[in-house]
Amino acid sequence: MIPKLMQSFAIPATRVQASRRQFLLGVVATGTGLAIGFRMAGITPAVAAETAGDEAHAFSPYLTIDSNGKVTVLSSQFEMGQGSYNGLATLVAEELEADFATIEVQGVAGDVKSYGNVAFGGTIQGTGGSTSMMTSWDRYRNAGAAARMMLMAAAAAEWNVPVAEITAENGVLRHASGKQGGFGEFAARAATMTVPAEVGLKQPADWKLIGNAGLKRYDSARKANGTEQYTIDVKLPGMLTAVMIHPPVFGGKVKSFDATEAKKLKGVVDVVETPRGIAVVGDHMWAALKGRDAVTVEWDENSAEKRSTQQIVAEYRDLAGKPPAAMARNEGDVAAAFAKAAKVVEATFEFPYLAHAAMEPLNAVARKNEDGTLEVWGGHQFPDLYQALTAGIAEVTPDKVHLHVMKTGGSFGRRAVFDGDVVVEAVYVAKALGFRAPVKVQWTREDDMRGGRYRPAYVHAIKAGLDEQGKLIAWSNHVVGQSIVSGSMMEGMIQNGVDPTSVEGAVHLPYAIPNQSVGLTTTQTGVPVLWWRSVGSTHTAFVVETFMDELAEAAGRDPVEYRLSMMDPGSRHATILKLAAEKAGWDKPAAEGRFRGVSVAESFGSVVAQIAEVSLDGSGGIKVERVVAAVDCGLAINPDQIRAQVEGGIGFGLGAILGEEITLTDGQVDQGNYDLYTPLRIDAMPQVEVHIFASANSPTGIGEPGVPPIGPAVANAAYKALGKRIRVMPFVKSLNA
Repeated sequence: MIPKLMQSFAIPATRVQASRRQFLLGVVATGTGLAIGFRMAGITPAVAAETAGDEAHAFSPYLTIDSNGKVTVLSSQFEMGQGSYNGLATLVAEELEADFATIEVQGVAGDVKSYGNVAFGGTIQGTGGSTSMMTSWDRYRNAGAAARMMLMAAAAAEWNVPVAEITAENGVLRHASGKQGGFGEFAARAATMTVPAEVGLKQPADWKLIGNAGLKRYDSARKANGTEQYTIDVKLPGMLTAVMIHPPVFGGKVKSFDATEAKKLKGVVDVVETPRGIAVVGDHMWAALKGRDAVTVEWDENSAEKRSTQQIVAEYRDLAGKPPAAMARNEGDVAAAFAKAAKVVEATFEFPYLAHAAMEPLNAVARKNEDGTLEVWGGHQFPDLYQALTAGIAEVTPDKVHLHVMKTGGSFGRRAVFDGDVVVEAVYVAKALGFRAPVKVQWTREDDMRGGRYRPAYVHAIKAGLDEQGKLIAWSNHVVGQSIVSGSMMEGMIQNGVDPTSVEGAVHLPYAIPNQSVGLTTTQTGVPVLWWRSVGSTHTAFVVETFMDELAEAAGRDPVEYRLSMMDPGSRHATILKLAAEKAGWDKPAAEGRFRGVSVAESFGSVVAQIAEVSLDGSGGIKVERVVAAVDCGLAINPDQIRAQVEGGIGFGLGAILGEEITLTDGQVDQGNYDLYTPLRIDAMPQVEVHIFASANSPTGIGEPGVPPIGPAVANAAYKALGKRIRVMPFVKSLNA
């Protein structure tokens, strides 16, 4: 059933060149691997997610107001910690003139016309590619302004005064006569009025919330006190809990299993087979886990990936030394430029598989009701797709699927999967039980770590040629690695053999290089891969920016000055690089025992420059002491949130390049928990300063752009401290080599 559903999604092959203000529709040049721009075909919208309460009055698909004045923003964007809900709350409250303390935000799904992501062509609802504020900037401000006008019209009618004499502020409507009332008093009447076709948005000078650096997130308190609700917290009457037994190697299948001993255990309800493995169902999590330990499974591994990562990377190295299978960019006469170069510099870089390692392991809850409707609770990052997939499994029409869009404790791309993953598992298990009870499928940390969907491993073979004056005249980069979208419903993104997610960040550089080529060899490997926070730029930015430092050294130039010499002086890249250098005091010597490195990268429409300051740790390595970041992400809706995302991106990216890697031995993943897979520990987090460039341009991405520059900035600083170039990730491998 699922393959047939996949075929119902038509993928256009149109390729659209992206500028700094454009995101892809089909294929992106500078932005995101998630901007796919495909049209849903034959899918009936699901019922929009739960209402905000019996007394809530809908003003549009984007907000409701109840009789107590509580404003609920209905979010098209999925909240996974990045603050999209807070951003939407800010946009609505600003134009609505609401009391920010009364704002609530709720995820919704099922209305593609209203909730389709503009960056994806508007034909599918989805969250990713750091597009939440870009897709919401106009529609949610307009929704807030329209609701304000409707409330004012209702008050004018109630008080029998001209609407022009009504003012709104902080959730209260007022008239010069002294009459006043809260939004809740007029919500019912206002919601029946015609939505204005045109609204007047506030001028920036009148903003109170947008751009307010002191505005704190509306949901901070309940996250701090533990009352925020996630899928892991869902409890339904009679709910059962299931844990999965997945194949130990990718591509393995169940041959047979014996659950006799498991079914003898107290609390174990059943053991069932699904297309994705064996599910052990219990009255509670502990019973299911104990039952799982008692199940024996015989696996068919004839079609499984059985290689170790050493073998896979060795193959990649060999391929990197050969001509590319496809060309992503070929400009000028690269061969002739190398032939006349006074100096040629070459290097090879290696990047491992990386896990997303979010704090909340994957989970979902499914329940089929007596009326035939199917309810699914989960982190629905691609709700339209999951609606279609689950409808097929449950053998209902898509309009019978009701998605509860839950907040999620991290994703980093992990829940934006093509096959529905744990979401379909929950429905498969519930179906195997005859839908007699709600079922929560909860993965353990080990399930999550070994469950596939990694940042692909890559090898880059790069070469550059300099003339007698040290000018960069030739550039060649050969990228080798898996495609994220090959074989998926988004395969239409691949054009002329090039998956743009493999080469983004390498194809369009901010540097003027007259002769350059970027080649790609896409490998066929059985390890499941997926987008990972900042997608292709996780490896391309590292290669470009560390290699640029090598070239600056070869040319006898300062790394910042050398970069600026190849940039348009008025470009965003030059502006942000100069801002970071100024704030970090680049023109002054580093303090005794400190060493500095620089990088700049564009991703998801935003430009971030970072200068890292490191010291020697006394055991042959380095400690990152300080990072100064400058960012241009367009207009800053929530400056404090932007700062937090850059800080978080630095910590996320720093952990990855210092010590994180997924390795396989004979096809089995070695890492299972945070003891062997090591995200950054708190004592290794550096002091971070974030400087936001004041821009009047529309908002661009911010959830991911803080990640790409940190690795190369630290590697460049580490070279100055240790005299050793770091070309194999994670750092620990290079430093111990």
